[in-house]
Amino acid sequence: MASSTTSLPNRSFLSRVSTALYKRPWLLTLLLFLLPLGYMVVVYLGSLAALMVNSFYQLVDFSGKIVREFSLKNYAALLQPANLSIILRTVSMAAAVTVMCALLAFPLAYYMARYASPRAKGWLYLAVLLPLWSSYIVRVYAWKLILAREGVVAWLANQIGVQWLLDGVLAAPVIGGPSLSVSALGMFIAFTYVWLPYMVLPIQAALEKVPRSYLEASSDLGAQPGETFRNVILPLSFPGVVAGSIFTFSLTLGDFIVPQVLGNSAFFIGQAVLAYQGTAGNLPLAAAMTVVPMVIMVIYLLVARKFGAFEAL
Repeated sequence: MASSTTSLPNRSFLSRVSTALYKRPWLLTLLLFLLPLGYMVVVYLGSLAALMVNSFYQLVDFSGKIVREFSLKNYAALLQPANLSIILRTVSMAAAVTVMCALLAFPLAYYMARYASPRAKGWLYLAVLLPLWSSYIVRVYAWKLILAREGVVAWLANQIGVQWLLDGVLAAPVIGGPSLSVSALGMFIAFTYVWLPYMVLPIQAALEKVPRSYLEASSDLGAQPGETFRNVILPLSFPGVVAGSIFTFSLTLGDFIVPQVLGNSAFFIGQAVLAYQGTAGNLPLAAAMTVVPMVIMVIYLLVARKFGAFEAL
């Protein structure tokens, strides 16, 4: 009897809590999202805020100490020719990789959405996602071996008699000289391979949403297949292209492993941040350099939102 009596307050408390949550569904939603929101605010947004604050500090060259006083010295340093060339080089590579990924991904995504049987589509999904199951660093080093002087690309070019093509691209003989594994073209190939799945899936999802009735109506009105593609399919699937470009552009913009493994002496933003923070010990300048891709991506996302890219994610 005493046991049942002591449990009554607990039952009453639980009943009041459940009633309060039932009458206030927003409170239940808040409790469910409290932990992930707390993580985002404290860990993610907090670290970004600390990064922004550190970018306005400055390093004393003589003592190597960080002076915690507001200064735009680091952002002025970003306008120097060496840093500007790093930024322009990185943005150009990210744009080129994004365009190539879109050109390669669209035909595959279109076939998956319109012509592939369910069985074939499943195998194609597996083929697209399978590289993502392996280590990113392993895949990059695999391309270093493939593109090396002794690799299969140089061997195949020599066998089929197009060695002169690689020599022209690198402006030097491949055999016994520079190789694709230490070149901008090698980085471009590796970047395109690594990020291609992130372009295929959004485009395929956008093409799946294009009603077949639109294509039939276009054909009934006398449009040729090319006109249907330009005027119906491409505009309706373009948000998927923009959505995929968000991944490919941003990932290329901030990557430092591919330039480190396959690059030459020309730095990219990721390498510059690593060098400023690690080798030079200039954390404020590294933070300012990190702000650059953040600002670029904010502008890019605002433009992508205008094209309805978020609906295709």
